[in-house]
Amino acid sequence: MLRLQQHRVEFVVIGGVCGIMHGVTLVTTDLDACCRFTSENLHRVQAAVRDLHPYHRLSANRLPFELTDELCGRLKNLYLRTDLGKLACLGEVAGVGNYEAVLQNSVVFKLSYGDLRILNVDAAIASKEAVGRPRDLEAAKELRAIECIRPRNGQ
Repeated sequence: MLRLQQHRVEFVVIGGVCGIMHGVTLVTTDLDACCRFTSENLHRVQAAVRDLHPYHRLSANRLPFELTDELCGRLKNLYLRTDLGKLACLGEVAGVGNYEAVLQNSVVFKLSYGDLRILNVDAAIASKEAVGRPRDLEAAKELRAIECIRPRNGQ
């Protein structure tokens, strides 16, 4: 996350890390983010992970992550593997919408190294339920329980 912030990538944390930040107890080993899918922003993603040997993790041949402006225009999602682990950059989030909708349904977490945007609890629940995998439904269940006991403060 810090690398993405340092390279001024426009993104909102979603998925398991978002859930953990809201208090979900499930463990995750990857970072999922909804990003603005412009050529400029995708090149920032590339710069953020360039020295981490990134490759497209859904390709059989471990294709290196190398962007062209033409490719940027076609991409909807990026699924990368780096030396630090898995990174998924999505242009749209199930149950929430495109980057602009995700941004509108996000909250800011203040961290020691700066502000970080994550989906708000309601949007995180909607996303998890829209995906519908057992693990996501379990996270949605925990988020609903957290929502019931936590005072509403915009998060």
